[in-house]
Amino acid sequence: QVQLVESGGGLVQAGGSLRLSCQVSGSIFRLNTMGWYRQAPGKQRELVANTASGGSTTYADSVKGRFTISRDNTKNTAVYLQMNSLKPEDTAVYYCNAVGSDFLWRPLNYWGQGTQVTVSS
Repeated sequence: QVQLVESGGGLVQAGGSLRLSCQVSGSIFRLNTMGWYRQAPGKQRELVANTASGGSTTYADSVKGRFTISRDNTKNTAVYLQMNSLKPEDTAVYYCNAVGSDFLWRPLNYWGQGTQVTVSS
């Protein structure tokens, strides 16, 4: 059974930094994209950043230049989000996501339980 476990959230002052980690346990036959989403109270879940197996990355406009996503390519089982210059509007629950497929090319989509990031002004 596949599980995604996030860590690294917490409370930080504006301008500070946090590093989120997501560890994948279990086996995904064909793991493609790994990424981070966030959901603030009263808002929809939104993409923060993702990285494809080929190395390409995508960032939300609101985090470009401040956040960096990276992936453990040796074991392909972890993804990280370095968050710098944090702003109060970055406050949200951050979710790890992994997308892939099984040996029959059926799509697979996994989510972590979420980790709270709170940025105080």
